[in-house]
Amino acid sequence: MKNILKSRFVPVVAAVAALTVSCSKLDPKLEAPNSIAPNSGSGAPTPPSIAAVYEQLNQLTGGQGNWFGLQEHSTDEIMGPTRGTDWDDFGTWRRLHLHTWGPDHNQINDTWNGLNGALFQTTLVAETATGLTKAEGQFLRAFFRLLVCDIYGQVQTRPATAAANAIPDVLTRSAAIDAVIAELEAAVPNLPAYDRNNRGQATKEAAWALLAKAYLNKAVYKQDPASPAGPFTFAPADMNKVIEYCNLVAANVNLSLDPQYWDNFKWNNGTASSENIFVRKAGSDARAGNGANLVWQTCQSWHYNQRPSSWNGFVTLSQFYDSFEDVDVRKSTPLAGYTNLVGSNAGFLVGQARGPVKPSNPKEPGVIGDPIGDLYDRSGNPLVFTRTASIFFNGEASGIRVNKFPLDPATINDGAWGSQNEFPFLRFADVRLMKAEALLRGGTTGANGETPLTIVNSIRTLRGASPLTAVTLTSLLAERGRELYLEGHRRTDMIRFGRFNAPVEERPNASEAYKAVYPIPTTALASNPNLKQNVGY
Repeated sequence: MKNILKSRFVPVVAAVAALTVSCSKLDPKLEAPNSIAPNSGSGAPTPPSIAAVYEQLNQLTGGQGNWFGLQEHSTDEIMGPTRGTDWDDFGTWRRLHLHTWGPDHNQINDTWNGLNGALFQTTLVAETATGLTKAEGQFLRAFFRLLVCDIYGQVQTRPATAAANAIPDVLTRSAAIDAVIAELEAAVPNLPAYDRNNRGQATKEAAWALLAKAYLNKAVYKQDPASPAGPFTFAPADMNKVIEYCNLVAANVNLSLDPQYWDNFKWNNGTASSENIFVRKAGSDARAGNGANLVWQTCQSWHYNQRPSSWNGFVTLSQFYDSFEDVDVRKSTPLAGYTNLVGSNAGFLVGQARGPVKPSNPKEPGVIGDPIGDLYDRSGNPLVFTRTASIFFNGEASGIRVNKFPLDPATINDGAWGSQNEFPFLRFADVRLMKAEALLRGGTTGANGETPLTIVNSIRTLRGASPLTAVTLTSLLAERGRELYLEGHRRTDMIRFGRFNAPVEERPNASEAYKAVYPIPTTALASNPNLKQNVGY
């Protein structure tokens, strides 16, 4: 297998001979301009349908890189090791893990394009529609604004009535977070209450959860742009707002911590989860771009001889893996109706890999329905995933693999593209942990008898982990990692806790503080003179 990078970041995978099941790498088509709108035409653009605006969420769940890459590969959770020439991809993954990116980085550029294209579409609805549709457009614009504010520190804005070729204005990070909060608060009265069936739409609870996240990170976004890594001052009034909005979410009887952690992620999480507040729903076929393409979450990590046959790429860092107790179900759990067919647990995979094998030759991988046995690598050696991997040089079995979104076994013989996993952008366990953090950071109202310790232990108990005797900021960041890994939160969390630039496995030195914000792409600076490059780049 050899991976190369095309002009729009499309990793290409050569077929593995004699395999009947395979994943195909997806082209995350980010049909978006460098600016907030196409730079042509003098008339105001035509607003899209609200359904088309929701489709903008596809770009966040439709590939193993870009938004996901920026949020996860830069942290202590995962990295993309090079295996010979496989996964070299012109160094795109190494630069993220080593914090050596610059304004020319392909994924920084593509993510900018995609998010700003989404801002353009959501603005057209938020400023021209009425009633519920307007409120949904406002929620979605606030959602994408918050992502741009967090990642790039500058947010382009322009009225929906402006000509398509008009140059956008630019909100500072401080002004952008104020705009996000104001728009969400304006949208709430016209949004419906969450009832589980509307988890793929904007609801009051989704807006309140996003407001809690905005207030929790407000100190980061109000920081002097010259020192984006902090230290930060968290105002008690902001923490009280976090608690207020978390309590509003918790008041909905349709939401509760799910006693089965993997109900939130496996193929039937749309009906099984009691936690997922706002999701990207799956379509009938993930390749069609009409749903959450979560097949890549498995394919980017698993070996070619597992099922589904995969790309043998990303790994979890051993230090992150070791932060879990062995009894914690979030670390590794056999799933009924899954592990007996696929051979793998949910969670992390280390040691001897198992999967379907051919009855006629157990050294060859089989298909779902064949007996489960030990798997072998392409040279015929036992496939044993090691605890560690190098960012530069690896064998095909190096590194701990991850299985956060277990795929429907009934679809795997066809490549698993029909698996109906939904991606949770906002989840109730995150809301509970946000309240714990706000209390720990000085929130004084709305505790309702709860403490950071009681909240954290209520989650740990359900996950099978031992209760803590105390909660500190350090232990809370670790708990957020264990609960929310690979859900797109880790970079934001590590920055807020002042740990993003610290050394991690395979990055032995601290990175420069200015790396807490990504650069504005060079092409974007050329297209909009109102943008200024972030400090340090």
